[in-house]
Amino acid sequence: MALENTPPELSSDLVDRGIMLAGGSSLLRGLDQLIARETGLPVQRAKDPLLCVVNGAGKVLENLDFFRDTLLG
Repeated sequence: MALENTPPELSSDLVDRGIMLAGGSSLLRGLDQLIARETGLPVQRAKDPLLCVVNGAGKVLENLDFFRDTLLG
């Protein structure tokens, strides 16, 4: 459903670049292949998926004013 509701400009990026998995669940064996099979899109796992999440959270905290509206929705 998420892919069906994705704006066209983002979905074209997904078709061109594929899906990047990050976080602990990306380490589940075969998840990347399952998602690729179900979506028909290329899927990659980040080089260090656990650090991606921590680094991303750190960037949000460093720029909290910028992300405030998104976080508080």
